[in-house]
Amino acid sequence: MTKHHTPEGKQKERFFLFSLAGIQFTHILDFMIMMPLGPEFIRELNINTHEFGLLLSSYTFAAAIAGIFATYFVDRFERRVLLLSLYACFIIATLVCGLAPDYHSLFIARAFAGAFGGILGSLVQTIIADSIPFERRGKALGTVMSAFSVSTVAGVPLSLLLANNIPSLGWRAPFIFIALVSSLILYLGYRHIPKIAGHLGHTHEGSRLSQIWNIFFAHQHLRAFIFMALIMLTGFSVIPYIALYLTSNVGIDNSYISLIYLCGGIATLMSSKLIGHLADRHGKVKVFRVLAVISLAPLLVTTNLMPVPLWVVLINSTAFFVLVSGRMIPAMAIVSQVVDAKIRGTFMSLVGSVQMLASGLASVIAGVVVTIGADGKMEHYNLVGYGAAACGLLTFWLVGYIHTDKKVA
Repeated sequence: MTKHHTPEGKQKERFFLFSLAGIQFTHILDFMIMMPLGPEFIRELNINTHEFGLLLSSYTFAAAIAGIFATYFVDRFERRVLLLSLYACFIIATLVCGLAPDYHSLFIARAFAGAFGGILGSLVQTIIADSIPFERRGKALGTVMSAFSVSTVAGVPLSLLLANNIPSLGWRAPFIFIALVSSLILYLGYRHIPKIAGHLGHTHEGSRLSQIWNIFFAHQHLRAFIFMALIMLTGFSVIPYIALYLTSNVGIDNSYISLIYLCGGIATLMSSKLIGHLADRHGKVKVFRVLAVISLAPLLVTTNLMPVPLWVVLINSTAFFVLVSGRMIPAMAIVSQVVDAKIRGTFMSLVGSVQMLASGLASVIAGVVVTIGADGKMEHYNLVGYGAAACGLLTFWLVGYIHTDKKVA
């Protein structure tokens, strides 16, 4: 990745980033598809909002635990081999989700998919931080994190289309689809992701447990972990229940949920690189703070929305997706530079665990707060929104206290 100024170097970097984006696309889609399918899971599996929250959390909590376990080995293996091996395991786990016969077996299968997917997310970000210079990292992260947008632009609507139009499979169809696409991405990654072993030359002193303990409890690291947890609490207390709220309270027909995700995904795809560019040019802290504040408007509207025309819902939901997901681009660029390369894999695995644990807690807490009334409508979703907004305001303040060895403000 060092010869990026030559045409050949630029082409190799593009294929490299495309392969990483493909891995991000599939494991994000694997998590994302659960949320728009919420109404169908509740109906087909005969579960309530709390059980649906637990189903989502089985993925995130397993990812959090796996991320902590990964700290023991992630910096001791060559990055490429580790990434592709974990990705192959993720593909198998996702296929098993599509074959699960009932709620409990699906719960277990989702936990295994989360365990591998969670490590993949932090490992991809580690590889970018290892390979791309800091001054271009915002743009590179924007490129790879646009996978979130692609998953909503193409993946989520297509998965919903498969679920709705293959009666023999129903909700199982998206998981089988993801497993097939992931197999193709695995081949592309094998071809285009280079060996990354610069971190292996460093000597790690002391026991591994004491190393992890010191990394986790360093003051600047703790601030970064709390910062990332608050970001996830802001988004994932609200996001899992958007589809259910729109269909039950706002009166949007279930057939339009795909359109809502499609519009949000297209807009986010267009904005991700722009946000990364702005973060590199104007300062990552400054751009994050702007996004953190203006994202509160669509967040609060989403959780207090009354029956309105579809076009109003589309404008608000699109702004929500762009701004809430956009915060992650400058945030990850800031956090990735807190540590040296020799411990970055361990640190980013811990960051991934914190993210997943926080998002799991967010969906569980929100699942307890919101209820479904006798009339079939969701209640107390506005309270979830107020709590999320409070977490968002805290990130605005805390980001200024995350110090790195580079100028990010």
